[in-house]
Amino acid sequence: MRVVALVPAAGRGERMRRALRARGGEAPAPRKLFLPLAGRPVLQWTLEALQRSPAVEALWVAAPPGETAALEATLAAWGLNPVHVVEGGASRQESVRRLLEALPESVEWVVVHDGARPLVAPELVERVLAAALREGAAACGLPVHETVKRVDGTGLVVETVDREGLWTIQTPQAFRRDLLLQAHRQALADGASGTDDAALVERLGRPVRVVPGHPANLKVTTPDDLVRAEAWLQRPEGLATAVPPAWGLRAGFGFDVHRLAPGRPLILGGVTIPWERGLVGHSDGDALSHAIADALLGAAGLGDLGGHFPDDDPAFAGAYSLGLLRRVVEAVDEAGLQVVAVDATILAQEPRLAPYVPAMVAKLREVLGAQAEVNVKATRPEGLGALGRAEGIAAFCVAICAPRVVG
Repeated sequence: MRVVALVPAAGRGERMRRALRARGGEAPAPRKLFLPLAGRPVLQWTLEALQRSPAVEALWVAAPPGETAALEATLAAWGLNPVHVVEGGASRQESVRRLLEALPESVEWVVVHDGARPLVAPELVERVLAAALREGAAACGLPVHETVKRVDGTGLVVETVDREGLWTIQTPQAFRRDLLLQAHRQALADGASGTDDAALVERLGRPVRVVPGHPANLKVTTPDDLVRAEAWLQRPEGLATAVPPAWGLRAGFGFDVHRLAPGRPLILGGVTIPWERGLVGHSDGDALSHAIADALLGAAGLGDLGGHFPDDDPAFAGAYSLGLLRRVVEAVDEAGLQVVAVDATILAQEPRLAPYVPAMVAKLREVLGAQAEVNVKATRPEGLGALGRAEGIAAFCVAICAPRVVG
């Protein structure tokens, strides 16, 4: 597997220039990417961080038009060899496309990263690439925690936007090279543009996985961003917080089992499975959702499912268990945690569940959040015991939570 990093660095930094002029200063002679950050240019910080990523084999950088040789000399002076420099275009999108067109066919995967994000952690590059290896495309970002309003040109509120599921997206973003090249060529043919590379892949109808980023991974756009970046560098731990440390992870285990009986719907992971019998329970009997909820409560130190939703409370009679799971996720969030991963196993002699697993995963991802890795497996007890006699269905789950990333 060959992986290279693509860095569009051909922009003029006009917003930085306008911001400096608005403050009464003169536009700096160097471009934004060459402004000093703790004694080194912004772009140097970015490229050195990418080179520290074990998976990245080479750097490909888009230079401003007509400045390829000058940038090559600068990068060599920084000790960044070998770096391949390609003449960029009039826009970021054109620069990335030119980089893609210049790559050899032997490159299988690309990591696209803004030259103006100097504090990217190599661990974040690895996390995004790992997600892309599973999905074909991945990005990182942060959930929106502030209230979001749409405002018209006069400054009046048009509407308050539901922030559920809203994320601000960062780079790095990772893709199969052929997929991203197809997306860029299609956008060029259609005259379409996107604010990031993931948007172009989305136009093809292809899925893009989002994993948690970090507030330190900011984009230097204004003078204030340089101040914020300096502040991150001056922290005692430096950039060590760019990915939550392993000791911050919390694990929980969940288990549930329900008896099968005629006249009941069979629901697992929120998916109704056509069969002659269903699971008996005070709620809808969804053993998979119950096991996941119990595992999350365990990871967060919030007790167990029965303590939150007693089986003798009429309020939960016939309750949709995926809705109860959503409430558990909200409780986990209120505890300052986010779901990182769940791995669940369903134990059922019959019916055959494998065809329904993808639908279960899709529904669970809607509830657990785009940042969570969700894995569901189904296996049979080989005729052993009550479950082997198809008298019931059980589910087991391990859940991992981590401190919620906030800006």
